[in-house]
Amino acid sequence: MESLVVKPEKLDIDYDEKSDILYISVGKPKEADDSIEPQEGVVMRTRKGELVGITIVGLKAHLK
Repeated sequence: MESLVVKPEKLDIDYDEKSDILYISVGKPKEADDSIEPQEGVVMRTRKGELVGITIVGLKAHLK
């Protein structure tokens, strides 16, 4: 995977405690047209080749 540098003016962060999922959107949340899963439970969403968000499923397990 290539190196990625993102310098957004705003990150929109939402945590669903019941499902233990962290949603991070770069700028306003946008619909993605593609995604990759660089490791299990981590999904990087892109639109037209640019990162629009990251979803982390099972956040608590990733923090241990």
